[in-house]
Amino acid sequence: MIPLDGQPILTAGEMRAAEEATMVAGTSVDTLMERAGEGVAVAVHRLAAGADIVILCGPGNNGGDGYVAAAALHRMGAAVRVAASGAPASPAAVRAAARWHGPVEALAQAEPATILVDALFGTGLSRPLADEVAAPLHRLARAARLRIAVDVPSGVGSDDGAVLGAATCDITLALEAAKPAHLLQPAAQACGTVRLIPIGVPVVSHTHVLSSPLPEGERDMACVAPSITLPTPGPNSHKYTRGMVAIVAGGMAGASELASIAAMRAGAGYVLHLGEGQGPPHALVRKIFSADALQDARIGAIVVGPGLGRDDATRRMLDASLAAHRPLVIDGDALRLIDPTTIPAGSILTPHGGEFSHLFGQEGDKITRTRRAAAQTGAVIVHKGPDTVIAAPDGRVTVAGEGSPWLSTAGTGDVLAGAIGAMRAAGLDPFAAAGAGVWLHGAAARRLGPAFIADDLADALSAVRG
Repeated sequence: MIPLDGQPILTAGEMRAAEEATMVAGTSVDTLMERAGEGVAVAVHRLAAGADIVILCGPGNNGGDGYVAAAALHRMGAAVRVAASGAPASPAAVRAAARWHGPVEALAQAEPATILVDALFGTGLSRPLADEVAAPLHRLARAARLRIAVDVPSGVGSDDGAVLGAATCDITLALEAAKPAHLLQPAAQACGTVRLIPIGVPVVSHTHVLSSPLPEGERDMACVAPSITLPTPGPNSHKYTRGMVAIVAGGMAGASELASIAAMRAGAGYVLHLGEGQGPPHALVRKIFSADALQDARIGAIVVGPGLGRDDATRRMLDASLAAHRPLVIDGDALRLIDPTTIPAGSILTPHGGEFSHLFGQEGDKITRTRRAAAQTGAVIVHKGPDTVIAAPDGRVTVAGEGSPWLSTAGTGDVLAGAIGAMRAAGLDPFAAAGAGVWLHGAAARRLGPAFIADDLADALSAVRG
């Protein structure tokens, strides 16, 4: 079983195309099904630790994987039973079912088991589960000690992350590649822990799970996708080579203060807070805002928007930031003020769901919408949420799943903007800077545990910086 870190994400259509290409190259559907079922069996056998197992098989190829897994588990000596929602319908599923020589129980009458394996429906489901399937599935899931899904839990939208009657699983064994549902909410919560089972299908994708960072100079060690990079100072570094970040402060000075502290804690060498305020930290350089202050050629990134406000004065501050021709991180109130057609190419936008809808609308799944917004604006879009999607104008996307629910508190978005600003000022390109900032933000939240506040989060960036 392989963790998702850095792995490609494929839609249902992309996965079908990859499988079809593999079959055209000479690998039969039966061979792919055998690899999938055998891989699932090995994982389930290890997880079951001798407990009894019931595998729920649907009529399609996902059910075929279940029949192969059942036969393999029987050979391993496991106490395994099969329950089916109906007769196998696809030719490959019919052949797979023939390999299972035990009885097949009707799903509606199936008895519970300690371990439940859900192989009813795979990535092709686009409508809610029928009651005659959903009711016994949920009954058996409630009675099981451990619930395992094959590829995706039955009853989730593979591409959009919708829940269509799924029972929550503890573990999902994804076949070959991650699917959007493994990371997009609310389906991701129904998937539990996701691990990959390789089945020998070569996959190519512009969409990946956000990977763990590599120190600068070790980026070629990433084995499945280019890893994000955390820049680190060398013996000849000084405060300006580490990156100078200017934070534009507005009416709510606390937000810009959080962004400033986050930029420092994320590794910036010099942070300039342009607005009212005084006091610690004393390392923060404070000046009154002026358009001239933004013309300093040493500024590696301007962060504008946290606590900015939306009046005429703050609109002029935004205009001055856009006119400075420096790398931009645009957040918060600035996203309500800005005209999307005026966003400078290469900027980084960090909208939450409401801000994103205000700028770009709501049509499509989250990955598609974010990718489209990036292409339209020429900016990198960090579409925040429990499933943060980062898209570049060239079509590359990374998805950061498993966001801490404790991030749902005031000021954490300001911290993220500051962290991204530090990464951009250090010289990372916009897409890499966004990914690095999102990773730092999430890692700091995981380190803190429950009930932290944004001030804690900003401070914790130093500890996860490495």
